[in-house]
Amino acid sequence: MDENQQKIVDYLKGKSAAKSKFYFNDFLEVFPGESPRQVKKYLTALINTEVLEFWSSGSTTMYGLKGAGKQSHAEGED
Repeated sequence: MDENQQKIVDYLKGKSAAKSKFYFNDFLEVFPGESPRQVKKYLTALINTEVLEFWSSGSTTMYGLKGAGKQSHAEGED
């Protein structure tokens, strides 16, 4: 995991007490000087290595640490 991916994981773990799923725009705050396309690449790499997972409400896609949050347990995704 590179330094930028680690920043994302640290951000999620730091906020885990408040919530477990995050919008894409939340991650833009972590990298204020980066383009949205570059931030998307960091997130995609974490999805591909199964550190993060997508969560969709049908109209919105969110990101979260794999296995974290109530929704994951409720749907039997463990």
